[in-house]
Amino acid sequence: MAVFFEAVCIIRSLITSGSDFNYNTDGYEGDGAEDVKSQDGSETLPYIDESPTMSPQLCMPQGPDGETVSPTPPEGLLPGGDIEKGLEMKKLVLSGFLASEEIYLNQVEALLLPIRPLKATVPTSQPVLSMPQIETIFYKIQDIFEIHKEFYDALLPNIQQWDEKVTVGHLFQKLASQLGVYKAFVDNYKVALETAEKCSQANSQFQKISENLKVKGPKDSKDCTTTVSLEALLYKPIDRVTRSTLVLHDLLKHTPKDHPDFPLLQDALRISQNFLSSINEEIDPRRTAVTTPKGEARQLVKDGFLVEVSESSRKLRHVFLFTDLLLCAKLKKTAVGRHQQYECKWYIPLADLTFQTLDDCDTCPSIQVLPEHEIEEMKIKISVTKSEIQKEKKAPKGQSRVERLRKKMNEQESWLLLHSPTIPFRIHNKHGKSFLFLLSSDYERSEWRESIQKLQKKDLQACVLSSVELQVLTSSCFKLRTVHNIPVTSNKDDEESPGLYGFLHVIVHSAKGFKESANLYCTLEVDSYGYFVSKAKTRVFRDTTEPQWNEEFEIELEGSQYLRILCYEKCYDKSMLNKDDNEIVDKIMGKGQVQLDPQTVQSKNWHMDVIEMNGIKVEFSMKFTSRDLSLKRTPSKKQSGVFGVKINVVTKRERSKVPYIVRQCIEEVEKRGIDEVGIYRISGVATDIQALKTAFDTNTKDILVMLSDMDINAIAGTLKLYFRELPEPLLTDRLYPAFMEGIALSDPAAKENCMMHLLRSLPDPNLMTFLTLLEHLKRRVAEKEPINKMSLHNLATVFGPTLLRPSESESAKGQHITSASDIWSHDVMAQVQVLLYYLQHPPISFAELKRNTLYFSTDV
Repeated sequence: MAVFFEAVCIIRSLITSGSDFNYNTDGYEGDGAEDVKSQDGSETLPYIDESPTMSPQLCMPQGPDGETVSPTPPEGLLPGGDIEKGLEMKKLVLSGFLASEEIYLNQVEALLLPIRPLKATVPTSQPVLSMPQIETIFYKIQDIFEIHKEFYDALLPNIQQWDEKVTVGHLFQKLASQLGVYKAFVDNYKVALETAEKCSQANSQFQKISENLKVKGPKDSKDCTTTVSLEALLYKPIDRVTRSTLVLHDLLKHTPKDHPDFPLLQDALRISQNFLSSINEEIDPRRTAVTTPKGEARQLVKDGFLVEVSESSRKLRHVFLFTDLLLCAKLKKTAVGRHQQYECKWYIPLADLTFQTLDDCDTCPSIQVLPEHEIEEMKIKISVTKSEIQKEKKAPKGQSRVERLRKKMNEQESWLLLHSPTIPFRIHNKHGKSFLFLLSSDYERSEWRESIQKLQKKDLQACVLSSVELQVLTSSCFKLRTVHNIPVTSNKDDEESPGLYGFLHVIVHSAKGFKESANLYCTLEVDSYGYFVSKAKTRVFRDTTEPQWNEEFEIELEGSQYLRILCYEKCYDKSMLNKDDNEIVDKIMGKGQVQLDPQTVQSKNWHMDVIEMNGIKVEFSMKFTSRDLSLKRTPSKKQSGVFGVKINVVTKRERSKVPYIVRQCIEEVEKRGIDEVGIYRISGVATDIQALKTAFDTNTKDILVMLSDMDINAIAGTLKLYFRELPEPLLTDRLYPAFMEGIALSDPAAKENCMMHLLRSLPDPNLMTFLTLLEHLKRRVAEKEPINKMSLHNLATVFGPTLLRPSESESAKGQHITSASDIWSHDVMAQVQVLLYYLQHPPISFAELKRNTLYFSTDV
């Protein structure tokens, strides 16, 4: 009886414990690692993430027998001088993994805690569970704990006494050799969950235990314990295999080939990869399957958040594509502590689903698109909120405010996600009902369309779901979904990569694999603020199966993590053009995506890669310049040419008021670029820009002929490059602090007084050039905003930093902002606001500006 009472006491302590468990404590985040969790803390059915094998840099080649061949890191990863740095990185990777291993041991130990008291109640008159139920639910947990405890105890002293001779490969090799225990665990996983769920429904004591298991915090953690559900903890071993594989990738990156660890880590990774592949083959159908009351098997193929236009307003929906139907759902608001649920808005059997044809576009509803400046203003607000969060994190008592700011940022980002998409994706029910989604990228539209069309090739039967069947299917969506949170940064863990800020240089070389000659071009997209934006477009290469573009682009990144390349066949038949401006009628031939791995792209050398898409291979190269470097101006003593030469030197030499290069580029843009969508925003081909730069620098006689033949985006890019390469900004280093102070004034009269006085204080060549550019942007470009999509705010975003960014020596003064995103948030936003002020101001003439006397006495 003593044992029984002790068991009851432990069970009571398990029942009464409780605080919210934080799922973001898994410590080490490998390349592409992601916790499979939902917003309310419940977790999905198991699925081993094999994402590293899908990465171009980490792709595992296969031998003739289908077995994964031992991987090798990219060539040149650890050249001589970097070996010491590589070993230091290896130690950092191991330290992070050791910390997450400690957390994992605590989680597995939490699963072991109730076993003894539960077993003690079995022979009593009031057993909580039967012995078979206990053994089923906690199957192999003890073995898993012992394996990882032994691994942890062996790895710890190696890291504590770290030097270049330390070897750990044998430990990972042994850990990989014991994956058979995980295979047994995975095979039993579904039965374990089902048993636990039935037992919870039948026994309230066990239900409370399963919802309130205690997990010890790390040794250096302030919180002693956290609380987590049994279901969530049972998922941890499955998730752990993926993380172990991810860390093996990272260790190989930073281990020299001649190090004793290298072949052992290779072997461990090979074993882990093969294990993941075999497990996924078994788990994937089981993970995505749902059985209807009639016993039919239906699988989830794809899901994601889409913006639906319903009743003339935008709604965020979670869309689920099953093997036989498409279901559109809304996440219902539930009381605190309750499981979230989906509400079905509509569904279409795939047998009845058709896509919009171009002939039907007269009946399409018009798409309400917000002015671009409202979108840009929200981006600025998000940047400000991000900066405030970073400041509060460093403050002694800022944690409570951080949570409020996070909530605010989530609302801002969700608004942006809802209002930014403009590309229509229309689907129809054969019986006449139509639905309209808006996407931010043709990439997503193509993915959804292709997935549906692939399923429609099968012999599908139209189905009508009863209310019970529909309820069962909708309830299953919560468990089956693969996308858990809307894609905003406020939903990311702090440890996750914030993305890259700066400029990505991309050369699109060539493409192969086309079966017939066509007119081909590529577009480049990068992600920003949770959605993808088209940033560049190659020329159309006519009537070929092997286009050779060799075109270079400079793409600005705002927290980007992915680059996409889409390949199109150009449609020249004007009768096929859709009346909807946002509809893309060119045929998409292929598409692909690569992750922007900072370690790969941030080297000074070009990184060449290939994207494979539907049998087509596009070859490209890329390199990255971080924003903190790209924001610097380089001092120049150059006197010849025009690029990098002080503006007063150029105008004096030319005997002009405005540099010839500025006048000619503006004239050409006004002649044939005003109607160009994204003029000044879309990147021109870098080689064309360099050719124009050389021509202007050497005063080539054929410059006017070159301008008339050159792509208009290259001319726009040449003008931007001229201002960017000025040794000091057009609005001068001397006045920069005053511009920053003036734009921050809240009194309109004081701001007007200050901002006009600052213009009058500019040297005459600077002022004349600025007013000429101002007139061009506001009177000629922005007037055609309905056609070119370039609002005043868009133009200010493009030109503000170019015209105001101070030289390196000036920007270094009092610079206390360290991260690239902070530099964007503080400096660049103010620079954009200064130019926007002048763009929105009534016309300003040079003569009137000089003649007027304003009551502003502060010395500049």
